[in-house]
Amino acid sequence: MKSKVFYAFLGTFLTGVLFGIVCSVLSPSFAESLFSNLMQFFGGAVEGNTDKFSLFTFIFLNNSRVAVICALGGVLFGIVPAGILFFNGFIVGIVIQYFNAQGESLAKILLAIIPHGVIEIPAFAVAGLGGVEWYLEIISGEGSLRERFLSGLRKSMKMLALSLVMLLVAAFVEAYITPAIASGV
Repeated sequence: MKSKVFYAFLGTFLTGVLFGIVCSVLSPSFAESLFSNLMQFFGGAVEGNTDKFSLFTFIFLNNSRVAVICALGGVLFGIVPAGILFFNGFIVGIVIQYFNAQGESLAKILLAIIPHGVIEIPAFAVAGLGGVEWYLEIISGEGSLRERFLSGLRKSMKMLALSLVMLLVAAFVEAYITPAIASGV
C-alpha cells in the first residue's frame, strides 16, 4: 500500500509537469505571466539570499514548511500532498517550457532541476505518505480512537523527519551543487 501511494504521488508530480508544459505550449502568454509573477514572488526572497548558506537556509525552511503541510494535509485522504505535488510539477513544467522557448538547451534546464529534484520531490511524497499513514491508522488501526490517532501521528512524524532529512540534503545540493553543474553546460 505504501509504495502504491508513494508512486501515485510521484505520478501526480509528473502529470503536473506534463500539464505545465502543455499549458505553456498552448498559451505562452499565460505561462510568461505566471513565470513573471513567480519571479516577483520568489525573486525578492532569493535576491536577499546572495550567499550560498543563506540560499540553502531559505530553500530548506521553505521546503520544510511545504513538507509539514503535506504531512498534516495527508490525513485528509492524501488530497493536500497530491495537490502540492501536482502544483509543483505544473510550475516545473512551465519553467522547463519557458526557458526552452527562450532558447535555453533542454540539457541545461534539466541539469538545473534534476540534481536536487530527485531528492526534493520524493521527500514531499514521503511527507504526504506519512499523513496518509496517519489517516489509515485512524480509520483501520487497533485500539481506541485516541490510541489510533496517536499511533498514526507517531508514524506520520517519523516519515516527516525522514522527509526533512531528505530536504536538508536537497537544499544543500540546490544551493551548492546544482548551480555548478548547470553552469558547466
